[in-house]
Amino acid sequence: MPGCCVIASPVATRDPQLRAGSVPQASAGACPQPGTAGSGSTPSPSAADSTGPDTQITGENPLALSCRMSRSPNPTSDAARAARIRAIRESRSYRQAHIDPDFMRRVELRPVRLQLELLKPELTLDEERIHSTIVVFGGTRILERSEADARVRAARTALAESPDDPKLQRGLAIAERVLAKSHYYDEARQFAQLVSTEGGQQDYVIVTGGGPGIMEAANRGAFDVEAKSIGLNITLPFEQEPNSFISPELCFEFKYFAIRKMHFLMRAKAMVAFPGGFGTMDELFETLTLIQTQRMDRIPVILFGKAYWDRLVHWDVFVEEGTISPQDLDLIWYAESAHEAWDQIRSFYRDKPQPILPRGQ
Repeated sequence: MPGCCVIASPVATRDPQLRAGSVPQASAGACPQPGTAGSGSTPSPSAADSTGPDTQITGENPLALSCRMSRSPNPTSDAARAARIRAIRESRSYRQAHIDPDFMRRVELRPVRLQLELLKPELTLDEERIHSTIVVFGGTRILERSEADARVRAARTALAESPDDPKLQRGLAIAERVLAKSHYYDEARQFAQLVSTEGGQQDYVIVTGGGPGIMEAANRGAFDVEAKSIGLNITLPFEQEPNSFISPELCFEFKYFAIRKMHFLMRAKAMVAFPGGFGTMDELFETLTLIQTQRMDRIPVILFGKAYWDRLVHWDVFVEEGTISPQDLDLIWYAESAHEAWDQIRSFYRDKPQPILPRGQ
């Protein structure tokens, strides 16, 4: 039919026969027929001609609409032309590549997405003149004392109703351990206050993973003294959101853990790790590995709460088993208070001529 559109392309179709180049005669050059898949709600040609162009092109499949208009008694009419142009403009192929979400999400575009995810935070931090950072890690489940205490009371109430329930017994024990660690929330908050007061808006800027718990406490400490802080959030399968104390202009959401890890350390002058879980351990050991292998310059790595870390990791076993050198243990420092951790960082840089630590390789 003259002027009609082609709806079966050997390149675009998912039909294996069409991909192989065998195009059914009925499909090539044919428009969707009324009442068939892809036709939309197609009125008769006479009904289409009796309506105005606005009502003709509203709520109908653009392909079906273009075909219907081309079948009209007057395919050169303004209404028919407008329908064909609208079908073109609404086609996925007509979208510019960088604003086409379907295209940008393709597997083949992963290298481009990785590059963009590296560049966007880097350019933003440069524009905000963030020279250096101090990284704070720690458990998302370490809560402010008032909230931790409320959870202990709730766990005790639940256990009182079913005192023999092992799950409730374990729940109360965990809640009490979390309450015992709640002072770390206060220390993380105070540490960020100290760092942000001296570092200002460009140097020693607090950066966290952007989540709750210790991360919230650190971002909150910077917020308390009206200083900027950074949050490097990550997309997870379950619903989550950044804590509200991050500077809005410095809060980023990442898709790829690898690129997020790079941004944690590219400007880092120190890393402070509070008690935490797998995520904290992951970042801690990666940082130690980069320093040990001299892939980045040495920075202070401070573990908050020596009793927790000594119980969790038997560092001397690494040396005894010959898997690390004895001097590698010197990469790890400990602190029990915000002031002690901050004094260690200032002492480390006191005799260094460069105000900004050279960034890692």
